[in-house]
Amino acid sequence: MDFDTDEPTPDLPPTTAASTPEPPSSSHRRDICSHCLRPDPVCLCHVLPPHPIQTTTRVVILHHPHEAQHKLSTTPILTKALLNATAIVGRRLRHGLSSLLDQSSKALYLFPPTHSSPAVNINHLDTLDWLGNNGEDLVLIVFDGTWKHAREMVKASEEFLSKFATRVYLEIDEKVSGGSIYDSELILRKEPFLGCVSTMEAVARALRVIEPNGLEIESKLIEILREMVKLQASYLKPMKPRPKLMNKVEGKEKQMEENENSV
Repeated sequence: MDFDTDEPTPDLPPTTAASTPEPPSSSHRRDICSHCLRPDPVCLCHVLPPHPIQTTTRVVILHHPHEAQHKLSTTPILTKALLNATAIVGRRLRHGLSSLLDQSSKALYLFPPTHSSPAVNINHLDTLDWLGNNGEDLVLIVFDGTWKHAREMVKASEEFLSKFATRVYLEIDEKVSGGSIYDSELILRKEPFLGCVSTMEAVARALRVIEPNGLEIESKLIEILREMVKLQASYLKPMKPRPKLMNKVEGKEKQMEENENSV
């Protein structure tokens, strides 16, 4: 998850027939892998399992429409790597949106606690009791979007989720500086605070706890994520502060200097 960095588009003069650029020719279009649906230079098929990983847990990802367009979203790869992972593009969960959720008698949804909405540390669950779900598969619900959007999605979905789902959270992994592979290794997307992780990392850590072979599943998912970040990093420019924010900070610093000089 990441902060929104969209800037308003400036008004542009109308184009004329002479100034309108030619559409790119087919020879300039990037070839897309038919399996992982990523451009060939960053194809991940070589690290994806030959058969999607089987889990007793069914993973449902609410995928914000904005995040669905982001080149670094991990949800598409996650649904390729896990047999029982599905994504729903939307802003809230409600009755009628997913037959799996409508029929679920017990589920977990993953999001940090707040004062008004407490959560259970996922490591403190009685795992055997949760997995022995009257013969039904346990459902793990996660939210994929910027942190602002994710909070909005959770808040909008809580009335529906309160009927059958328990809110859980992950412990901070102190072994990962910054809390996220995005942040600690290649700084592709800046997380807002310690403990934030990408959706794929969050699912991997949760499955480590609730799946019988969780360590193996986590290791494979993290391997895929590391390769994704490594490949993508070579095609991205280093992140820079937004000009508007820089101007605002510089203005405050200049004002402080003037105040100090006038004393």
